[in-house]
Amino acid sequence: MAKSEKIMDSKKKPLEERVVSISRVTKVTKGGRHFRFSATMAVGDGKGLVGIGTGKANEVPEAIKKGIQAANKNLCKVSIIDGRTIPHDAVGTCGKAKVLIKPAKEGTGVIAGGAVRVILELAGVKDIVSKSLGSNTKVNVAKATLEAMKSLRTKEKIAELRGKKVEEL
Repeated sequence: MAKSEKIMDSKKKPLEERVVSISRVTKVTKGGRHFRFSATMAVGDGKGLVGIGTGKANEVPEAIKKGIQAANKNLCKVSIIDGRTIPHDAVGTCGKAKVLIKPAKEGTGVIAGGAVRVILELAGVKDIVSKSLGSNTKVNVAKATLEAMKSLRTKEKIAELRGKKVEEL
């Protein structure tokens, strides 16, 4: 697929955007306090493509726009099997935040909270169980979830890496 075709494909169905967190940050100067806003955004297509980004600005809408641009630059493809769940258990960490994700039976739904739920739904996962361990900082939990999703591999991918057929594994 040529580069221009990829761009056209992404223009056909725009990525869905969701807010992970918005926080007010303060810089204390000699002249007083200087307030700005930091927005962490997640984008995804619901078919295995997901990314997160952070933007900072003096106004919330501006910060959100910058966050979306950063998230679009950090898109990555994640493994989803049967169009609904993940191939195996995985653990992702970012700072002291640790996220455990496990595949689930059909009809289970997304059992996750906060930032984990946002990332998993944007990735297109429909049946999954997750547990957030350690720190509960929204930004780090979202990054840990994305790291766990990146570490997933299907049988086909592993066979390809080893230069074997799926039956040989």
